[in-house]
Amino acid sequence: MKLTIPAEEQFRAPAHTERVTSKIGLALAVTFTACFVTGLISHLIQHPPGWFWWPSRPVGLYRVTQGLHVVSGVASIPLLLAKLWSVYPKLFGRPLVRSLPHAVERLSILVLSGAAFFELTTGLLNVAQNYPWGFYFPQVHYAVAWLAIGSILVHVAVKLPIIRRALSRATAEEPPAEGLSRRGFLVTTGLAAGVAVAATAGATVPFLRGVSALSWKTGKGTQDLPVNRTAAAAGVTWSPSWRLSVVTPRGTTKFSLDELRALPQTTAELPIACVEGWSQSATWRGISLPTLLKAVGTPPGTAVRVSSSERGGLYGVSVLPGEHTADSLTLLALELNGEVLAPDHGFPCRIIAPNRPGVLQTKWVTKLEVL
Repeated sequence: MKLTIPAEEQFRAPAHTERVTSKIGLALAVTFTACFVTGLISHLIQHPPGWFWWPSRPVGLYRVTQGLHVVSGVASIPLLLAKLWSVYPKLFGRPLVRSLPHAVERLSILVLSGAAFFELTTGLLNVAQNYPWGFYFPQVHYAVAWLAIGSILVHVAVKLPIIRRALSRATAEEPPAEGLSRRGFLVTTGLAAGVAVAATAGATVPFLRGVSALSWKTGKGTQDLPVNRTAAAAGVTWSPSWRLSVVTPRGTTKFSLDELRALPQTTAELPIACVEGWSQSATWRGISLPTLLKAVGTPPGTAVRVSSSERGGLYGVSVLPGEHTADSLTLLALELNGEVLAPDHGFPCRIIAPNRPGVLQTKWVTKLEVL
C-alpha cells in the first residue's frame, strides 16, 4: 500500500487558520518577551557589567521580576504547543522553498522552535532543581535565550504582513467543522495556559499557594523557610574559634559571634527570592551593613566582597554593591524568624539584602572585604 502524503490545503480545521495562528502567536510573543526581559534582568544582577545598576528598593522588586520570569515561561509552554499545532499543516506545503523570504522564514521557525523548546524545558527542570545535563545551566540558558529572541524577531518581521491581515480583518462565519471551533481552540489554549500558571505561581504569589500543586518549595524547610543548599552539602562546619574578618584599607578587624551580638541589632521583614522562582518573606535580625562598616571606620556606600566558609561552591563569593551596603535593611543576619540561624540557613551569620537573588544572599559568611 502506498502512503499518501496529504497536501496543505486538505487541513481545513478552524485551528489551522491564519487568524488563530496569529492570535496565539501574539500571546506567545507577550509571554516570551516578558520571560526574556526578566531573565535578562536576573542575569545582569548576578553578572553585572560596569554600566548596570540595580536598586535596593523596593525590597520585593526582584521577587516580582523573577516570579514573572517563571510564570511567563510556564505560560509559554501550552501556547507554544498550540502554535505548533496550528501551523503544522505547513509542513506539507509544496514546494518546500518558494523564495528567499520563504527560506528565511522556514529557517527562523526551525531555530525558533528548537531554541524555545530548549529554553522552556531546561527552565522547567531548573524550577524543579533537576539538572540531567553536563553543562552550566545559567550560562547556556542565557546564550540560547538570545538565539530564541533573535529568531522570533526574524520570524515576526517576515510574517508581519500576514499577521496584520489576519488580526485586522472582520471575523467571518465559520463553516461547520468537526472538532473544536476557532473560538473553542483559543479558549482551550487560554485555559491550559491559565492552569499551568495557577499550578506554579503559588511559589511566588502567597494567596495562590493553596491551589498551586507545583509550588513545592514554599513553606518547607527549617525555620519556616526553604533550603536549596544544606550545610552538609556545602561541607560547612562551625568551630567556637570562628571569627568574622572585616578587611578595609585601614586593616583587618575580627569579630567573634558574641561581639557581633553585642553590636546594635536591626530587625527587618525581607523576602528571599530564588532564581528557581520561589520566594518567601521572613523576619531577619542582625547588624545592618552601614552599622558594621561604621564600626570599622569605613563609610557605607562602598562595594563589599562577601566570602563564605563554603568551599567549591559556585556562589561562595558575592559582591554587595554600594547601593546595598548603604541601605540599613542590608543585614549580616544572626537570627531568622525569632531564632538563631540554623546551620542550613547560614549559621553563624549570613547576608540578607533587599531586592537581591537568593544565590547572592551568601551564607556561612567568614569574611567581608571593602573594595
